[in-house]
Amino acid sequence: MESQRGDGGSVDLDGTSLETLAPEPLLTRDYEVRPALVYERLRQQHGPVAPVDLLGVPAWLVLGYRESLQVLQDDEGWPKGLENWRARTEGRVPSDWPLGPSLEVNHILIQGGPGYRPLRTAWDVALKPFQDPRHPQAKRLKAAVTAYADELITLVGQGGATGVADLSAQFSRPLPLMVASHLLGFPGSQGDDALMDMWRVLDAGPDAEAALERLLATLAELAALKLEKPGDDFPSYLLAAHPDLSLDQLARELFMLLGMTSDHVGILISNTVVEVLSGEGSVRASLSAGMVRESMNRVVMRKPPLVNFVPRFAARDTQLGNYTIRAGDPVWVSPGAAHADPLFADHVASGTTISTRAHLSWGAGPRQCPARELASTVAAAGVGRLFERFDYLDLALPADQLPWRSSPFMRGLRSLPVRYELASVPPPRPWADVPAPGVAEEVLPDQAARQRSSLWRYLTGLIRGGR
Repeated sequence: MESQRGDGGSVDLDGTSLETLAPEPLLTRDYEVRPALVYERLRQQHGPVAPVDLLGVPAWLVLGYRESLQVLQDDEGWPKGLENWRARTEGRVPSDWPLGPSLEVNHILIQGGPGYRPLRTAWDVALKPFQDPRHPQAKRLKAAVTAYADELITLVGQGGATGVADLSAQFSRPLPLMVASHLLGFPGSQGDDALMDMWRVLDAGPDAEAALERLLATLAELAALKLEKPGDDFPSYLLAAHPDLSLDQLARELFMLLGMTSDHVGILISNTVVEVLSGEGSVRASLSAGMVRESMNRVVMRKPPLVNFVPRFAARDTQLGNYTIRAGDPVWVSPGAAHADPLFADHVASGTTISTRAHLSWGAGPRQCPARELASTVAAAGVGRLFERFDYLDLALPADQLPWRSSPFMRGLRSLPVRYELASVPPPRPWADVPAPGVAEEVLPDQAARQRSSLWRYLTGLIRGGR
């Protein structure tokens, strides 16, 4: 059986397996610099689904918007869980495959099988107090975001009331990690060292393996503490909703929340700042909470932080696009490519509220990200406070010259250099609309302890190095 390719040619639907297609490497220099061109070339050659090589392992990459929804919305036909991966079961995935460690940590993002549903239900229950705006914990969280944002902006100001700063390193990346530490209920500033290790893991440098071991050990200690003495925090709520979780399982879930949410939110903050600063002047002048959300929706449509989702696997031989996907084949959905699919993008009316909600940045279907509202709230509050605290803020480089970093999963800015002028008198923190008692309590750790932490030493070093 034959079908038409995106470029007008044809491909054999039934006679060719993934392993014999000799797929081209995806993670190249071209992909790091201009992934959109790589996606388009693959689309022209193969149509909405393309065979690719991921660091020596073949996989299917879903480029089409319709096909992405088909996979994401059918959890039975396209399940998660590495136990469904035929090549792995047959021993054909190298033991030293670079992506192996990130996929072998069996948390909610990776897990399939019967254990997923009770775990997802527990996640939804544990996150609800932080995502329901009527709940005191959600109000405390928003207050914490503003307080941490003020801390970081004040630290930038130590380099001078006017100057140049890297908002990625000095604001966008540390802010969601600090908020995640608040969610996890680290006592005092104890979480700061864990945040630095999370950074090392995300950057995948030479010390990433040792940092991961330290981080998992720290999270296991935190899990044991919450089991013995529960608090008003995510791990305590998750344990209450899923008492059968072992300390090791809980540590893996905390690792996922700390890493995935923080990196995703940090990229979203930077990209939204660029969207505002490179857009029309009226956007900056009339910035409000609602407009921050709208800017974020435009950003995730054009530059989603999560460009490729973790793999799913065909439950049975299934036609997808121009190919038959064999049972057990890995399938990676790419929202970055799907949003650029001409069959979708050409019908999106730019600037309308409804169109911007059609993005796949948080997934779709039954496994849509459980923390999407939490992440959006943190990003919007952080961006809003940033523009409240600066009288002047502009890009120090043209938008098309900003440096990007790509990974198999994420794509974000390496740095975000800006010229700034700090407001002479900081505006009051927006806690007046939070009537619940105790919400505006001091959410920052002891400042002497904070200044001794590795995170604060690192951020202070950036200020000194920039002088």
